[in-house]
Amino acid sequence: MFGSIGFTELILILAIVLIIFGAGKLPQLGEGLGKAIKGFKKSVHEADQIEAEAQAQAQAQAAPAQPAQIPTQPVAAGAAPASTPSGAPEPMAGQPAAAAAVPPASKV
Repeated sequence: MFGSIGFTELILILAIVLIIFGAGKLPQLGEGLGKAIKGFKKSVHEADQIEAEAQAQAQAQAAPAQPAQIPTQPVAAGAAPASTPSGAPEPMAGQPAAAAAVPPASKV
């Protein structure tokens, strides 16, 4: 953005600012600008700290909470598994259960 502005252009801008605001107001403007930049940097740093703390807290909560393992029991060849709802289709041999639960798309 400022890559095309040369030294001459910066001097011209400074001269215009000096004419508009006067020599007495320039120190006040510089002080206000400095405080604004300092406040911005401080708020960015605080936001980074808050984000890092939240991430550390999330990792600490996720580590002890391991999912419980459900023991699997073999199903007899003629019996239906108890966890399958009565209206749900049975998975075919060689297909995962999720693929069998999706109905085929109807052709229009």
